[in-house]
Amino acid sequence: MTVARSKVRTAVPPREREMHRQDIRARPVRLKDQAAEAPRSPASASDAAAGERRISAASRYGLDAFAFFVANLQTGFGPFLAVYFSQAKWTQSDIGFALTVGSLVALLGQVPGGAFVDVVRSKRFAAAVAVIGIAGSAFALAVWPSFPVVLLAMAAHSAASCVLTPAIAAISIGLVGRAHAGERLGRNASFAALGNALGAAGMGAIGYCLSNGAVFYLTAALGIPTVIALARIRARDIDPGVFKEPSSPEAPRAAGQDGIRTLLTNRGLLCFSACMVLFFLANAAMLPLVGSVLTLRASETATALVAACIMVPQAVLAVSAPAVGRAAERFGRYPVLLLGFGALPVRGLMLAYTTNPYGLVAIQVLDGISASVLGVMVPLIVSDLTRGTGRFNLALGAVGTAMGIGAALSTSLAGVMADHLGSHSAFLGLACVGFAAFMLVALIMPETRQSEVRPAEQAA
Repeated sequence: MTVARSKVRTAVPPREREMHRQDIRARPVRLKDQAAEAPRSPASASDAAAGERRISAASRYGLDAFAFFVANLQTGFGPFLAVYFSQAKWTQSDIGFALTVGSLVALLGQVPGGAFVDVVRSKRFAAAVAVIGIAGSAFALAVWPSFPVVLLAMAAHSAASCVLTPAIAAISIGLVGRAHAGERLGRNASFAALGNALGAAGMGAIGYCLSNGAVFYLTAALGIPTVIALARIRARDIDPGVFKEPSSPEAPRAAGQDGIRTLLTNRGLLCFSACMVLFFLANAAMLPLVGSVLTLRASETATALVAACIMVPQAVLAVSAPAVGRAAERFGRYPVLLLGFGALPVRGLMLAYTTNPYGLVAIQVLDGISASVLGVMVPLIVSDLTRGTGRFNLALGAVGTAMGIGAALSTSLAGVMADHLGSHSAFLGLACVGFAAFMLVALIMPETRQSEVRPAEQAA
């Protein structure tokens, strides 16, 4: 049987067996895709990953720390300014004039600040200059609290803030790409809220235990960890062309298109700016009006309740901002924006018909919802609307100007209504303006999210 089996094996001639071996070896070579075997370039690999860019842990955590310390830094220029000036025996007119100078520079400097960030090659450099300017302003306020120095310091702080806000947004989107911008901006807002809360608590304790001037020494000192956190963000992880790439081959950027023309011819950007004017016209005066009502209804605990009204939205913002960013990427910008705008008129109505001081504090949860939505959606929508123009920061400054105009008019409008009609009617009036802002978003705002299209799909 062994011999018979060997005869079966040798039934095939050696030459034919050799031919079969060659065919088997040759067949995979013919079936191989030459394009698949070619080495992939970094650009095609990133396109195939649909925007999933790998960044170092140092850059990611550095941006977290930078957002946190920037919020600490800015907290020193909040309510502590009026307390500091009052302790220095300034008149109310001088205090008002100094604050007005800062507000005017902040309003007029939004567009130039954004244009500067667009022009400068390194966004980290722009952010570092702004941080040094803010820390230097705080140091000047602490050391030389004279009227001319204070005016210069307030102007310098406002101008630096106009640069810092778009610089942080540019670094964030350049770091993670457009596909993950919403989640990253939500993470920034969360760390900023934590920074605001802890900064206010720490500075309040230092002001109480030491002096109000020590608050500004601490603010100036916070510039050091802020710059260190910024240095942790690696320049090579930031994509410099993320705002200049054309959105599609069919719609390249027009040659010679300047910044002003970009703003005036962008219908979506104009609509969004109009919505933001109405939102801040209704929103900016609500918290000061709540403070006045709390002072009248619960004078003994008014300070603690006002502090709680500030802390509650920050806590909501810290918790919900990352979820808002993820929802914006999953469901689109339009429904999330409607949620943030819809919370505003509801809040106004509830404030108008609530008499319990603790109920007024609880209603501020709605303020936290609106703040978390706008904190993420403003830079995200502006990034969508200016895609392919290279004018993201300029447009972000223009929207910031619109927000400043609405906020400036809001306090005057609420003050007139409260004096002539009472706080109840003032809250109702602000709620009506907020409802108008909601309806404007519902009627004129487009969905701005754009899907990431791969080059192979574009060619097809």
